[in-house]
Amino acid sequence: MDITPVTRSAVSDVVFGQLVAEILSGRLTPGDALPGERELAERFEVNRHAVREALKRVQQAGLVRISQGGKTRVLDWRGHAGLDTLSQLAAAGALTPLEILRDISEMRRSVAADAARLCAERASDDQIGIVLAAAQAYPIDSSAIADTFAPDLDFWTAVIEGSGNIAYRLGLNTLVAGFTEIGWQTVVDLGLGEEYVDRDAHQHLARLIADRDADGAQRLAADLLGRTVARIAAHL
Repeated sequence: MDITPVTRSAVSDVVFGQLVAEILSGRLTPGDALPGERELAERFEVNRHAVREALKRVQQAGLVRISQGGKTRVLDWRGHAGLDTLSQLAAAGALTPLEILRDISEMRRSVAADAARLCAERASDDQIGIVLAAAQAYPIDSSAIADTFAPDLDFWTAVIEGSGNIAYRLGLNTLVAGFTEIGWQTVVDLGLGEEYVDRDAHQHLARLIADRDADGAQRLAADLLGRTVARIAAHL
């Protein structure tokens, strides 16, 4: 195991991060037994309480199974971890950043298209107003991709809030964290910004939602976000 002593104050966070990295990178494989709390505390040079707290979080992430009085064994993260692990995969090298970006973009397209449909069907008049305002606030001169990231997030947050689907709303947080972990500059460097700079498409989508055209909103959203998916596929 590639473990270094902990020198920072938030020791349980650091222990958690290093254990997660060991598992997601494949240096610890499914079925492997972790050392006991005492040995881990000695390796990390921290107290056992910090190790115990970190192990509890690793278990909650679906990466290990802690047996009472027995060994703590590594689980297959593909079969047990949740979306909250997504932002850590790139850092651990479990998948390439471009592969993760592709997977995030495909999920984002599916969720956003359905959220647009639901927003057109379910949103209150006030929520529709927020969607329209977010579209109107989109930069007119949006040739700089980086300047559109925040307005784009505001727009899709309004759409997903209007969908009334809390799972989609929490999923949005995870997808944004995944993009952030990889780095928004990657989106710029790879030329993936066609979707982000299309102010007209965002405004058209807002009008479809306001007109309660659920099918039209779903189709346009899938097409708009599908541009990024297609660009990534071309790079792969």
